[in-house]
Amino acid sequence: MLDAALRFLEARARSVAEVRRRLTSAGYREDLVARAIERLGDLGMLDDAAFAAQWVESRDRARPRGERALGVELRRKGIDAATITETLEERRQAAVSSGNDHLGDGGDAERRVSASPDESAARKLLARHAHALARVAEPRARRQRAYALLARNGFSPEIAADLSRDLVAVAAASLEDVPEPDAET
Repeated sequence: MLDAALRFLEARARSVAEVRRRLTSAGYREDLVARAIERLGDLGMLDDAAFAAQWVESRDRARPRGERALGVELRRKGIDAATITETLEERRQAAVSSGNDHLGDGGDAERRVSASPDESAARKLLARHAHALARVAEPRARRQRAYALLARNGFSPEIAADLSRDLVAVAAASLEDVPEPDAET
């Protein structure tokens, strides 16, 4: 049975609840499952706090999500509320401390320090979808699509509204900077 658990852990890190569900659904007795989970924990192969931190870091890097969506995903993985809260707090603290590394950079440093990890993740998501959003000609529709994209990915209404508004304002400002073609043709 320990072999079955190890094979399940080969693909990626898992939470204790995921391993318990997998082994129980495979027909192993609960007492054996509990001992296997305890042994894997002793070996350092099962740690819900480490799993949660790794999950959040992976999401921030590859598929940005808001704090609310991250919490839902972690709950689905079987992580307890205290561990989720602690993990998301560590995410906020990491964003603040990494922002402090840039204090010597000048003007944009204050904005980086004040940016929440959710705001940074939301900006990353919008950047990833910038080409598709740019194809929407009507500014109001572009703002609505940007807002909907952010809301679907678990960002707060305030962040979604602010960044979708900024997206349209930046696009409008860049259009104003384009010189008018000469009327001589």
